[in-house]
Amino acid sequence: MKITAIEAIPYAIPYTHPLKFASGEVTTADHILVRIHTDAGITGTADAPPRPYTYGETQTSIKVIVEDVFGPEIIGLDPFDREKVHEVMDRTINNQVAKGAVDIALWDLVGKALQIPVHKLLGGYTDSMRVSHMLGFKPAEELLEEAQRFGQEYGITTFKLKVGRRPLSLDIEACHVLREGLGDDVEIYLDANRGWSANEAMEVLRQTADLGLTMLEEPCDAKEAMSRRRLVDHSPIPIVADESVPTAGDASRELLSGGANAICIKTARSGFTEATEILGLCTGLGVDVTMGNQIDTQVGSMATVTFGAAHRASSARAGELSNFLDMSDDLLADPIQIHNGRISVRDLPGVGAEIDEDKLNHYRIDK
Repeated sequence: MKITAIEAIPYAIPYTHPLKFASGEVTTADHILVRIHTDAGITGTADAPPRPYTYGETQTSIKVIVEDVFGPEIIGLDPFDREKVHEVMDRTINNQVAKGAVDIALWDLVGKALQIPVHKLLGGYTDSMRVSHMLGFKPAEELLEEAQRFGQEYGITTFKLKVGRRPLSLDIEACHVLREGLGDDVEIYLDANRGWSANEAMEVLRQTADLGLTMLEEPCDAKEAMSRRRLVDHSPIPIVADESVPTAGDASRELLSGGANAICIKTARSGFTEATEILGLCTGLGVDVTMGNQIDTQVGSMATVTFGAAHRASSARAGELSNFLDMSDDLLADPIQIHNGRISVRDLPGVGAEIDEDKLNHYRIDK
């Protein structure tokens, strides 16, 4: 079997409302659908969500990298020879989301060729993951109403609160209101998206010390190495590296230098192959991992569930899997369902993210 073509299809689907956090605001999912075709008639599919304010990739750059830089070297290779594909991609620095999508599309293709679900190929540990829902920038009472609604409608009991605002009292108030309104049995953790300094983060931790918060993600820029290490040393809860660790090398740097003591894995930027390397590093060093969300569509969320459920360590915590609910529509032919706070893997060959072609034709922007 040989790869005959690779497509990077741009499309745009509006969100139901603007999503706001410390590193930016988005109103539309301007994504790329990557497809790898073979001479056996089997196609692998993956979603690539550009995040220009975080990784510097755009819809245009991903299309160009995938089709014009990777494509000519990948076409003609056997899709089972994934290491050869990675050798091609590794010649180009950065562009992690483009690389991650190609990798997931390859795994999807291989699973279909073997007639085996990819979550089984990766490890097959469990058949579902608990869901964590992200709460964006809103007044405290609106955040509580949203969390209560998601708890009632979907059975979700873990919430990631986006913080990083100034004055700090805005986020401190939100933490107190959520804990008081949701009770002690609901997990709450924070993500500042590099919005604070280390000293500001320590002040927030001091004023929320009695709330049972479980983690603080990217409180400040990882480049502030000394202050970040000081924060990790003095924090009573794990400091999670996210956008600072898109690769296994980045994860090893942050962990070994003391810049973090937990890691967020996102398949959208690591694919399944490098995500496996990051997971192995973390389990070897004995640090926790979370499965993160890059404001994924249902196609991307299905990839996260596929990888997360495959391993014991990545399924131990709730994964950030519900942000597709903020989209006005999606491309998945069989929409994801959240039951009792969990999303199940698909017992289908590949990743199980079959595309509704009519919707793709409607939302694609290169027609």
